[in-house]
Parts: sequence; C-alpha cells; structure tokens
Amino acid sequence: MTSIFKNFTQNFSQTFTQNPKDDVLSGLTVALALVPEAIAFAFVAGIDPIVGLYGAFMMGIVTAIFGGRPGMISGATGAMAAVVVSTHLIIKGNEVGKALGMADDYLGLQWLFITLLLVGIFQVLAGVFRLGKFVRLIPHPVMMGFVNGLAIVIFMAQIDFFKEKVMVGDTATKVWLQGNDMYIMIGLVALTMGIMFGLPKLTKKVPSALVAIVVVAAITIFGGIEVSTVKSFVIEGSNGKSTGIEGSLPTFQNQIFTLFYTMKEHWTLILSTAFLLAAVGLIESLMTLNLLDEMTETRGSGNRECVAQGAANILNGLFGGMGGCAMIGQSIINVESGGRGRLSGVIAAIALLCFVLFGAPLIEQIPIAALVGVMFMVVIGTFAWSSFRILHKIPISDAIVLITVSAVTVWQDLAIAVFVGVIMSALVFAWENATRIRARKHIKENGTKVYEIWGPLFFGSTQAFSAKFDPKTDPEKVEIDFIESKVSDHSGIEALRGVANRYLDLGKEVKLTHLSEECITLLLKANPKFEEVIERSIDDPRYYVVSDVMDEVISK
Repeated sequence: MTSIFKNFTQNFSQTFTQNPKDDVLSGLTVALALVPEAIAFAFVAGIDPIVGLYGAFMMGIVTAIFGGRPGMISGATGAMAAVVVSTHLIIKGNEVGKALGMADDYLGLQWLFITLLLVGIFQVLAGVFRLGKFVRLIPHPVMMGFVNGLAIVIFMAQIDFFKEKVMVGDTATKVWLQGNDMYIMIGLVALTMGIMFGLPKLTKKVPSALVAIVVVAAITIFGGIEVSTVKSFVIEGSNGKSTGIEGSLPTFQNQIFTLFYTMKEHWTLILSTAFLLAAVGLIESLMTLNLLDEMTETRGSGNRECVAQGAANILNGLFGGMGGCAMIGQSIINVESGGRGRLSGVIAAIALLCFVLFGAPLIEQIPIAALVGVMFMVVIGTFAWSSFRILHKIPISDAIVLITVSAVTVWQDLAIAVFVGVIMSALVFAWENATRIRARKHIKENGTKVYEIWGPLFFGSTQAFSAKFDPKTDPEKVEIDFIESKVSDHSGIEALRGVANRYLDLGKEVKLTHLSEECITLLLKANPKFEEVIERSIDDPRYYVVSDVMDEVISK
C-alpha cells in the first residue's frame, strides 16, 4: 500500500508541475478537437453521442494521471467503434432485448457496458503480466507503415465533412457541397491551416491550433456565416434524435448487474468482442506511446499504460461511457501544442466534461471547418514523408512491409495491419537467417573431420543444417563444433540429435563440442547415451534454448 500511495503522489505531483501554462492551453485545444471525434465514433458504434463524450472524458482523466507517459491523450476511438460494429454486439443485444419486451435501443448499450468491464480486466492483466514490453518487437517499417496508414485514415475521415446529406427518394445519400458552401468550407479550412502554419513562426507562447479555432469561430459567429457546426453535425448524425451535446454527470450503471441473465446464450459473443476490443485498444495505445517516445525523445511505460487503459475501460463500463484507447491524432496535437505534462491530458478531459455540463451552447457554434483544418495539419505532421526518400534505400522486403501495413491500415484496421506487418517481418527474418547457416570443414592430424558450424540453428535452418553432413563417406571420427553457432529452439535440438544418430547408427564416433549447458541438458533428457558424444569445455557458451522444456529446467 505504501508503494501504491507513493506512486500516486508522484503522479499527482508530476501532473501539476510541468509547464502548467503550455499544458493548460494545449489541453483546451485537444478538448475542442475531441468533441467531433467522440461524437462521430459514437455514431459509428450506433450509440448516443453523449455516451461517446462520457467515454472520452473517463478515458482521458484516468490515463492522463495513471498512464504510461505524460502528454498522451486517450478517448473514444474509431478502431474500437469499428470492432463493436463488426461483431454486431449492440444489434444482437437490442434484438434480445426486444424479444424480452425491453425498449428498442436499451439492451445493446447495456451489453456494451458489460463487455467493457471484461475489456478492462483483460487489459489490466496484460499490464500485470508485463505484456506491454512486446511492443518493442514491432519493426521500424511496421511503425512507419502504421503512421502513414493512420494519417491516410484521418485524412479520409475529414473528406466526409465536405459533403452534405440529401434525400434521394426514401434513401439518404451524401453529395459534395456545391457553390458558395464549398468555397466557404475550403476557405475556412485553408485559413485554419494558414494560422497553424504561420503563427508558430511569430510566437509559440500560445497553441496555434487553439488560436485558429477561436479566430475561425469568431469569423463565422460574428459574421453571420452559415456553415456546418458541431450542433448541426450532432443533429444530422443522429437523424434528429439528439439536439446537442448538453448533458449531466455520468451516473453509475447499477442495472448492468441485473442483466447478466440476458447473456446466458451469448457469452461467446461477449467474450470474443471483449478480447478483440482489448487487443485493438492496447495495440493502438502502445503504438501511439512508441510514436510519442520518438517525437519527445523520452520513454514511457507500456505495462503501466496497459493497466491505466484497463482501469479506464472498467470505469466506462460502470459509468456509461463508450470505452476507447489512445488517440494518435489528439496526442500529436497535444505534443506539438506544447502539452508535455500530465496536466494537459487532465485539462483536456475536464474541459470536455465542462463542455457537456456548462459550455454546450458555445461549443456547438464552433464550425466544423476549423476542426477539419486542425486535423489536416495533424495529417501533414503525422505522415512519415521521409518514407518516400528512403523507400529505394532500404531492403525491398522492408519496403514491401511498409507499403503493405499502410494499405492494410486503410483497408481494414490498425490491429490487423500491425499483425500482418509483424508476421511478414518475422517470416522475412526467419527466411534470411535460414539461409545463413554454414559448415566449414577441415581434417585434423589424427584424421578427425571437423564441421565448424556458423550461423543460427533453428526451425528454419534445420533442413540446410542436416544437408551439410555425409555420414556414409565421412571418416570414422567426426567432430561438430558450435563455437560460432547457436541452437535457438527445440527444432534445432532435434536436428542436431538426428545428425548425431546417423553417425552412431553407422558405428562411427561423433563428438559435439561447444554446446551450451542448456542444450546439453535437453539432449541428455531426450537420450542419456548422448553423454558419450558430448565434449565439455570451459569455453562452452551460455544461452537459453526457446522451448517449454527449457522453461521447466530454468525454473528448477
């Protein structure tokens, strides 16, 4: 308890002592950019926009104080919303609720809250078991592909704001803005981007994004210019069901604990959705953390971020929020606006709640064009333009991985893209190392033929390793020397055992030299007679073979 209290006080102190002015102004900028994002992703998931705003607030406040790094912003995200839609969780819940005589849109939302409890538990366990460290296994081409793909996704999401909804018969469709409406939209977006580009050259005392939003909003409000605003966006997106973002404080959802009986035949859907949400949320959060580490030249804690993300999602389930994860766009806005401390995230979350409680009439007048301009600048800052310059300078396999991850991020989603990229990189690595095993051969004065093995012996190189030997024509004495090689896994152990047995079956003498103690232990466990062919020396290497058996040996 003492260490927990000490960590909390350190976090609390850190929250309010780093660059308070920059953090406060940056936090306000982020809060304004969070509003349309949270609302839009709530629409994607098929729930009320206020649920998305609650989710952004609770994710933001918890991860800002307890998360893995200062300055990172969390909230309701499109990746999480897409998973909810793809699994049909809310639709199925509403169908079950309707059959039980409940309101049409009631049970699906309650199932989402219950699912978020499980999401939080999975994510907390990931942090407790220190799985956050595996983000380090993500290769740099995958990271660049992720950044580029995400920039394209953010850009494409803004294009919808240049369209308007019209009715064609009984069907609603979106068409491009026409005439003055399009010119005004383009002009206001360009003005926003111009301010964000030019103001930092004059002064960096205030965030350029915040100034741009305020200036553009003032022009449209005082100039009486008819443009799409946050309020019109909410009304249009909800088909008139919601009239704005005004609401009350989040309330405890005690009813979810009485609805478990409705899920008795649907636990597979709930658990699978929870697992997918937890995985997608952690991947996006840890990738964002990794990116901000590079941008700020500092290092965050992946495991701590896992726990904070999980705690925030549990809170969302208990108090009626949408759930979410780290948001790369808002995190970049925050960092580039000077928000490097935890206070920036706290201010963003509290300001967002204040918008809902007190500031809705004012915030609803902000033109969407200003927020689109901000996000376009985020796209420009996020995209790894250097990838074009280095594309022809890196190995072709890395270039293919980079392009593939970018494309899959746009085509599918971030989680799938990262998995595809890591698998491709791993296969390329395995293939390249599989071809690098060599055997230098020479004959000693006493007639013993020596095979000096060079290169890793693992599942990918076992076939090439076995082909190096010719037991039938080799002399009566053979020595296999591993001083410049390493047996990396159980497949390597089996290949080595197979080669040795081929010599022994022919009645020839074979010696295995410079094997590690761990490799020797596994060989002897498989066949105690191998004690006769293993030659030990003081320069035997020490490393661990990747195998379940070795885990048991080490634990003893």
